[in-house]
Amino acid sequence: MQPSSIIEFVQETYQTEAFIPLHAPSFNGNEKAYVADTLDSTFVSSVGRYVDDFEQKIEAFTGCAKAVATVNGTAALQTALYMAGIQRGDLVITQALTFVATCNVLYHMGAAPIFVDVSPISLGLCPKAVEAYLTEYAQLTDEGCIHKHTGQRIKAVMPMHTFGHPVELDELVAVCQKWQLVLVEDAAESLGSYYKSRHTGTVGMLGALSFNGNKIITSGGGGMVLCRSEELGAHTKHVTTTAKVPHPYEFYHDEPGFNHRMPNLNAALGCAQMERLDSILANKRTLAHQYQAFFAGSGWQFVAEPDYARSNYWLNAVICPSQEARDQLLSETNAAGVMTRPVWQLMHRLPMFEKAMRGPLPYSEHLESHLVNLPSSPVIKLA
Repeated sequence: MQPSSIIEFVQETYQTEAFIPLHAPSFNGNEKAYVADTLDSTFVSSVGRYVDDFEQKIEAFTGCAKAVATVNGTAALQTALYMAGIQRGDLVITQALTFVATCNVLYHMGAAPIFVDVSPISLGLCPKAVEAYLTEYAQLTDEGCIHKHTGQRIKAVMPMHTFGHPVELDELVAVCQKWQLVLVEDAAESLGSYYKSRHTGTVGMLGALSFNGNKIITSGGGGMVLCRSEELGAHTKHVTTTAKVPHPYEFYHDEPGFNHRMPNLNAALGCAQMERLDSILANKRTLAHQYQAFFAGSGWQFVAEPDYARSNYWLNAVICPSQEARDQLLSETNAAGVMTRPVWQLMHRLPMFEKAMRGPLPYSEHLESHLVNLPSSPVIKLA
């Protein structure tokens, strides 16, 4: 298969020869009306009804006990890790194949990542690789799971649901229980994805969603912490709103807090997008099935949802037969105005994480040199 045939397929699918972005938002519903309503109300910042409405819509959709809106996905993930008890000097097992925000939050909290490989089944954190690393390098003590070589506490496991494909959560939960670790899900890319019957981000103690402009739905900037219990959710909300104790006029804060509040202006956009989420997800499944049929039998492997999952297919991806084929595809598609991109460079190749501890990463390295993301914006006009 030549890149020219892929370019032709994408252009025919989107019915244009103009520039085709990787993933663009669409605003065909009440977005303008709700945003205008916030302007008319003057409540454009962190106080306003749309913030509460957005949180409630996410709770109803995901089934989490409490959702807490934040200014962006990175803030949501930092909050989730903080509420999970991650402290300075702790270690968190995660994947090297991820967006940099996953690791940036650890850096700024004074914690450090341990990189293990991803699974061919999900492209996310591999339970077998996590178990193998812990068996070799960790020991259980009265103080918890301790790294044998450094004496540091290994506190949590943080998988990222890559491109919206749910990781093998039952197996990761079992590993966490065995080694006394907390599971925190980086579900930034996976709104609308389900592991068996459960929404991603609701299996671990906490999860984090993103509503950046390139996600399934967008609030411009924004994120959401998904909490397992109402009690945990109430405390999380308190911490994200500067830990201010309610009072008619006094300013009293009873613990260190974040100012991670989502502005009402952003929440209004998010509420309008939520009204269209079901149709967006259906549209994207149609697009994914079209890609899957196109690549069938070609030697180019389309990344399909795992058998146990229902994916949102946030970003469609194909695994090329060679690195040379990948490079040619990236070069020719982008030159033709069809936006494609490689997967992120592995985190340990970045200067700030090059000294991080890690296990073998053979499949992560294979994906780094062979995978290409394809245009994934919804195609059909949405109601």
